[in-house]
Amino acid sequence: MLNIVGHKKIWFVLSGVLILSAIGAVVFLGFKQSAEFKGGTLWEFSAIADHPSLSDMQTIFVGNLGVKGAEVSLDEKSQTFIVRFDSIDEATHQRLESAIKNQLPSFSELSFQSIGPSIGAALRQKSIVALLLVIIGISLYIAYAFRKASRPVSSWKYGLVTLFTLFHDVVIPAGVLALLGYLQGVEITSNAVVALLVVMGFSVHDTIVVFDRIRENLSLDRGRTHFDKVVNDSVNQTMARSINTSFTLILVLLALYFVGPASLQSFVIILLVGVTTGIYSSIFIASPILTLAAPKSK
Repeated sequence: MLNIVGHKKIWFVLSGVLILSAIGAVVFLGFKQSAEFKGGTLWEFSAIADHPSLSDMQTIFVGNLGVKGAEVSLDEKSQTFIVRFDSIDEATHQRLESAIKNQLPSFSELSFQSIGPSIGAALRQKSIVALLLVIIGISLYIAYAFRKASRPVSSWKYGLVTLFTLFHDVVIPAGVLALLGYLQGVEITSNAVVALLVVMGFSVHDTIVVFDRIRENLSLDRGRTHFDKVVNDSVNQTMARSINTSFTLILVLLALYFVGPASLQSFVIILLVGVTTGIYSSIFIASPILTLAAPKSK
């Protein structure tokens, strides 16, 4: 049996380093925002039969069509192009599409979205509010659900520990996304926000499983065993379940990352990092922190 609680200082230091690094990445590097949040046009299409290269498409948009600031990227796996530039109206969209079809007859539009700056700002604000409301709602629910587990730790402290665990599991993938945006141009999209919400749900699910086993063991033990030992035993009893459940999801996400479309890469990356940190936090962070809130006596 692993002495997880007994070595909690090691886990706390490791998490502290990860959290500070993630916060530093977000603060100093920032996020590379997609057109959804900063406003602009995101156009995805293919022209497989004409075999255009990346430089050909860049020339068509900037040189031939005169689209200022157009950034063209190519997804090698699906041979689809993604172009980013300032927001345009539908009439301009139709004009550009017709002009491209004249030069590339096999042109096929896959997706098109053009969002003004004000709408992008509103979406950004709503995304932040959604994340905050989910964190607060989950914490209040945990505090209510564990209201009968008041000894030796008050029920509200279960919610407070869950709040920190959620912060831990969200800020680390957010930091990774900021770093990837700086190094590889990975953008934060609405899919990325959805991924963070999914990470929260998955994280709290694992944490509840461990906390519920702690509550059950406390009820059976009736105060005969030190709280630290009860917590450590509970974590060990649920560890295999948490790891096995999460590992199956990680396998699916890896397959989706290598085979799926490029537009979902940021979504998959956040889930991969978030699920991994969720496993770690539910085992090595949430329960050890709970022991700090308990009296030193039995």
